[in-house]
Amino acid sequence: MPEAASCEPRQGDALVVVDVQNDFLPGGSLAVPGGDAVVAPLNAWLGRFAAGGLPVVATRDWHPANHCSFAAQGGAWPAHCVAGTPGAHFAALLALPAGAIVVSKATSAEADTYSAFSGTKLHERLRDLGIKRLFVGGLAAEYCVLHTVRDALALGYRVVLLRACIRAVNLNAGDGERAISAMRRGGAVILEG
Repeated sequence: MPEAASCEPRQGDALVVVDVQNDFLPGGSLAVPGGDAVVAPLNAWLGRFAAGGLPVVATRDWHPANHCSFAAQGGAWPAHCVAGTPGAHFAALLALPAGAIVVSKATSAEADTYSAFSGTKLHERLRDLGIKRLFVGGLAAEYCVLHTVRDALALGYRVVLLRACIRAVNLNAGDGERAISAMRRGGAVILEG
């Protein structure tokens, strides 16, 4: 499939909005630089999927307070997206439809995961809906977006990465661009704009 061709949502497609949660937005405990800039373009895609009656998935970190990824437990990150806290809520301006499928991940204190497919029933739910292609956007490009896209490709989904709808942490300069290149090499179509 040519990269520019056939990127209009249709039957068999689902939109996956990855971790657009308050703690990943400016002012949050693990803020992604410019993370709030994904909301408006994602809302445009949410509108397109809603207009077509197509499924929307919203993933979220939903950590216990003693999650192994937190610095207090020896992990790499500050505490973030603790289940039920305001920081774990979806961005207030994100226009998720009432019927969105919410997928909570990294819910066990002992296991960390970045992929929306790891330890969840997402694959089964998508399969039951007859989904073959995923449009993916959200936070952060080199972590949860990258791992979700890699797993989706490994499971046989076609993936369209919404370039305008992702932002990177960039702990190391260029991490986000390297993640995008890796997703492209893995078979994702990168939709610019």
